[in-house]
Amino acid sequence: MSGLMNAALILAIAAVVITRQFSARRIASDRRWWIVPAVLAVMALREPGMIDPHHQIESSLLLGTELVTAVAIGAGWAWTTRIWTEPDGAAWSRSTKASGAVWAAGICLRLGLFGIGTLLGVHQTSSALMLGLAATLLVRSGLLTWRAQALEPAATGQNQGQNQRQSPAYGDGVGRVLRKEHL
Repeated sequence: MSGLMNAALILAIAAVVITRQFSARRIASDRRWWIVPAVLAVMALREPGMIDPHHQIESSLLLGTELVTAVAIGAGWAWTTRIWTEPDGAAWSRSTKASGAVWAAGICLRLGLFGIGTLLGVHQTSSALMLGLAATLLVRSGLLTWRAQALEPAATGQNQGQNQRQSPAYGDGVGRVLRKEHL
């Protein structure tokens, strides 16, 4: 796949993932949460030129920094996401304003890394960005699944809406009850 196609795919996936996360979404209880990140990683790793042969050390350092940044963004995104359970035991999530700030900071960091690479004369492909996106999604999904498993189902009965079990998310008021959004 060409670099332009990779960039378009990355932008499309990121746009879909980010916009979907700001509405209430059911957390999949199956064990397939890692498939999309795995497919992205395979696509990124099969592309040649992730490491610039003329600047191997600099290119490797930039790739390593990209992956560390991606893991930090995924962890930050997962910990700033509100999760709760419904009486039927289904776990739900929705990103908060703090999650948006994590994404904005991550984009700025990635632009900074790209700028540093350009200043150093390192040839950069979209494969590193795709691999970073895969790492971000893998970490976020894994942490959300782990957090959701720790929640108990909401209480049933008269005060059902008031007894939803919530997991605190950084950057958002904990006392508020979130309701499902209907599509």
